[in-house]
Amino acid sequence: MSELTLLILQLAFLALLWVFIFIVVYAMRSDLFGQRVRKLRSDAAPAAAAAGGGAAGARSSNAAQAPAPQTPATPAPPAPKVPTFVPAPGTELSGPPRASTANARRLVITSGPKNGSEIPLGTEPLTIGRSSDSSVVIRDDYTSTHHARLMVWGEEWVIQDLDSTNGTFLDGQRVTSPVHVPLNTPIRIGATSFELRR
Repeated sequence: MSELTLLILQLAFLALLWVFIFIVVYAMRSDLFGQRVRKLRSDAAPAAAAAGGGAAGARSSNAAQAPAPQTPATPAPPAPKVPTFVPAPGTELSGPPRASTANARRLVITSGPKNGSEIPLGTEPLTIGRSSDSSVVIRDDYTSTHHARLMVWGEEWVIQDLDSTNGTFLDGQRVTSPVHVPLNTPIRIGATSFELRR
């Protein structure tokens, strides 16, 4: 084998080694720090209205000189809808009601290391993950640092997966976008399951 061929093979191996190192570092970074969270746009309309109000205030001094033309009011865009959880076939009519701030008072851990623990629910979002700054800390190998979030959306509780590695499961179905949580329905994150109860 010539020296040129040997040099090319060494450079190719070195490049492949660096690609592998970058992949490992990216995977570790995603697991430790999480990925950018997609926010639900609930305040888009008020922000637009506030911006329009500021511009209207700046033009108010010029309004006395010339009457403003009448324009029809455009309705504000509706708030984005959260997908509704679809129960297993055949249980649609007998399924539990959605958990809301009125009927869900506590989060009960039903399996895992903290089995039997209860966390009172208010209206603030709860973050779930391995990180010590999470509202519900779950320390196992299958839980990401910032794994999921429980939040109130329109007076009802919604679960959102935060791009976790191993996923969040509501009644056995993987959560791919924010969905409403029914009462007494198991949510599984890693080796821990919990329910929202009265």
